[in-house]
Amino acid sequence: MKNSLLIIFFFLALTLSPSFGLPSSFGLPSNASSSRKGNHHLKLQLPAGVVGPESLAFDCNGEGPYAGVSDGRILKWQDSKLGWTEFAITTPFRRLRRICDGTSSTILEPLCGRPLGIKFNPVTCDLYIADAYFGLMVVGRNGGPAKQLASSAERIPFRFTNALDIDPNTGVVYFTDSSMYFQRRQYPMLIESGDRSGRLLKYDPRNKQVTVLRRGLAFPNGVTLSKDKSFLLVAESDSRRILRFWVEGESVIYSPQPFAQVAQFPDNIETDRNGDFWVALNTKRGNDKTDLVAVKLDGSNGNVLDVLEGNKQNALDSVSEVEEHGGYLYAGSPVQPYVVVIKA
Repeated sequence: MKNSLLIIFFFLALTLSPSFGLPSSFGLPSNASSSRKGNHHLKLQLPAGVVGPESLAFDCNGEGPYAGVSDGRILKWQDSKLGWTEFAITTPFRRLRRICDGTSSTILEPLCGRPLGIKFNPVTCDLYIADAYFGLMVVGRNGGPAKQLASSAERIPFRFTNALDIDPNTGVVYFTDSSMYFQRRQYPMLIESGDRSGRLLKYDPRNKQVTVLRRGLAFPNGVTLSKDKSFLLVAESDSRRILRFWVEGESVIYSPQPFAQVAQFPDNIETDRNGDFWVALNTKRGNDKTDLVAVKLDGSNGNVLDVLEGNKQNALDSVSEVEEHGGYLYAGSPVQPYVVVIKA
């Protein structure tokens, strides 16, 4: 016990220093409509004490959603009776899990881990994880402790690993490191400082190499491949814009083009089955004002096709991701203790 506490104090001292088909058992109201205000919705409540289902994913069998949460675990939704069960963990400090499980403390994030972007490779069925503190990770289809794949690029450690997407044809993982100076729990400082040290990177599992595709980004956040894999979209949160990077073969054109400008801070981006994009607009409102929480952009030109509105009353007041699956929209959040489900 004494040794465990010494490890915790030493670790924190370092990190704190500056530097789905929806089954009937879900109980969705029978009068649920396709209202984009989210007035008819279902909450998939997380286990006690846990918050922040930042990113969502469905496995090769269409099961889920899976969500990375505040205590460093990846949880899987089973059904309305079983609820959420543990699928994977990102922290290498397994002996200290009694300190982590059930916590929402940002102070413990560097110890417990904080999984943000998650995505299944549809070919291998492995789950790839962008953990804000432990870097790019992967876990097999049966779950368990995640394995670290990369924690730095060009000898510069990842400071804020954020989002990812996977090319199923090559297995290449595209991901973002939001800052070279600020960690996730310091994001207000990142925004206020106007930091432009973020990076877009790729990891090639064939040679286990990490390549920096773009430097000097202003809080790069969500990343997604287009349906035809011809380009990447990256959400640059601090500039409130979506950038497009063209992909030619296995090469990425390093100079991006503006794809869309959005009204709020863009967070995660998801490509739907039609090739359009859901962009979450993450601004915690905490009041009754109805505002945009996500927009659906045309996959060819970036024009707005649809919007999702939210406020404190309909539970959509802080949205980090919108995932469309099985005729429903699943909304994740960086701060709420639930996933919201509404009809698409």
